[in-house]
Amino acid sequence: MSDQIRKQMMEVLKRYWGYTSFLPLQEETIFSILAGRDTLTMLATGGGKSLCFQLPALLKDGLTVVISPLISLMKDQVDGLKDLGIAAECLNSSLDVEEQRSIENQVRKGEVKLLYISPERLQKEGMVRLLKSVPLSFFVIADAHCISHWGHDFREDYRSLGIIKDTFKPIDVHAFTATATREVRRDILEQLRLENPQTNIGPVDRPNLTYRIRPRSQTVSQVTEVLERHQGEAGIIYCLRRDDV
Repeated sequence: MSDQIRKQMMEVLKRYWGYTSFLPLQEETIFSILAGRDTLTMLATGGGKSLCFQLPALLKDGLTVVISPLISLMKDQVDGLKDLGIAAECLNSSLDVEEQRSIENQVRKGEVKLLYISPERLQKEGMVRLLKSVPLSFFVIADAHCISHWGHDFREDYRSLGIIKDTFKPIDVHAFTATATREVRRDILEQLRLENPQTNIGPVDRPNLTYRIRPRSQTVSQVTEVLERHQGEAGIIYCLRRDDV
């Protein structure tokens, strides 16, 4: 990595996010994106995946397109970016026609740096025409495990994202996930048709979490015991049936 590029990365990191150092694998992933090399990055939740593509989006020319599976996640990230003074928008079904047209016009004028859309929207001819009409920097596939039949959140529309490489040549694509087995990672690389990708795989262990498994016997007394042990704390109890609730 050249000293000049690293200096630019650190300046943007400090200016927008207020940090003076990167988390593990962030720097390597960002540099790969800036180098225009396809990547697959797996970092645990809280590991800073979003910054890995948001920062280089600011350093590269053109529009960065982020494929995200949930409207709530899009809105959360876009709101966060706007709070930082970064030009970000999302196009999804929660917007009315006028709002969508306004954002599309902003995209055409080059006023948007990061655009969040769903995999379904990328299948629409109008969306493809819009993206083809403006300079693009790179594509991001968030929650990339959704592309794999072997993934726990498989979504059919994710399987068609391989068209990005054909439709927007020679664009580079960067896949991110918090959880993917070796088999799922292979499937992601194959389905997205990533070319000579850089893979950055972080540890999946979460030392701040504790897992305990106990046989169920007296359900009510077991639940009561847990509640008493954690008085005044927040928690979630999952039930299989409505009657159990």
